[in-house]
Amino acid sequence: MNVIINIVIGIVEEGLMYALLAMGMYITYSILDFPDLSVDGTFPLGAVLTGVLIMQGVDPWLCLLISFAAGMLAGMITGIMHVKLNIIPLLCGIIMYTAMLSVNLVIIKTGTGGMAIASFFTKDTIFNSGLAALIPSKIGGFSLRTAIISLIIVIVCKILVDLYLKTKSGLLLRATGDNDRYTVMLGKDPGTVKILGLMLGNGFAALAGSVIAQNKGSADQQMGVGMVVLGLASVIIGLSIFKRVKFMKGTTIVILGSLVYKASYQIVLSLGVPTEWNNLVKALIFLIALILGGPHLTKLFKGLVKRHREPVKEGKDALSE
Repeated sequence: MNVIINIVIGIVEEGLMYALLAMGMYITYSILDFPDLSVDGTFPLGAVLTGVLIMQGVDPWLCLLISFAAGMLAGMITGIMHVKLNIIPLLCGIIMYTAMLSVNLVIIKTGTGGMAIASFFTKDTIFNSGLAALIPSKIGGFSLRTAIISLIIVIVCKILVDLYLKTKSGLLLRATGDNDRYTVMLGKDPGTVKILGLMLGNGFAALAGSVIAQNKGSADQQMGVGMVVLGLASVIIGLSIFKRVKFMKGTTIVILGSLVYKASYQIVLSLGVPTEWNNLVKALIFLIALILGGPHLTKLFKGLVKRHREPVKEGKDALSE
């Protein structure tokens, strides 16, 4: 029984951490309707930046904010390529991801003196310092500290995203993803709104990388491989399973989707699948999620976004001000 409980705790820990990535992709893919592939580069950006900074003695909690800001900067560049240079979204993501391979490698080699991996196992992280130090390392004989800290971070981020989406800027973001002509009618620049949305999405991707790196105690640029698949799978699984729960917000849906994805992944690994097949397993889970969504997948995306864009209709006067 203890083994099963520990497995469940591990699923919850990782599911919550990757939920931060899923929330970022929910903003770009579901709300903004922008297929952003650059998260495969911004996720490890947050990780390697955090690893290097912690090795230099920077406060691990401050590293979260720095990583988020760095991710936003990368997202801004992606947005500028699309809006100002008229490059299609998919190519913007590919270009940014390719560029980040070099950027991340330079950061990690500069900060570690030429090493390809930033290891900081003996350093303080968000899971053993500050707020975490107030939480017992074990509760009821089980290590719950990491899960509790991850839950707190996810809840704070979820609340902030939900609050932002109710603001005038958030309403414009939703309106732009649904129909950017409406944004133009309001006298606003949809390009600026898209850039902001991409900044937020990539900011959360980098934040997720920072949290996961601190949990592992190390970081390298290979951590970003497959993050697009993982994040999208979490969003799609959440939509497919919880589509009928009308009172559930989009952020809650993707968080639960991330937990379900991690549970599915763990079940497959428990069958004894060799580690070299891990990425194939992730791809298959994503494929199954797409099949389950079927022809209704697009409808699910639009329905979810419409549900959370209702304030746009109700707040027309606020947007027009």
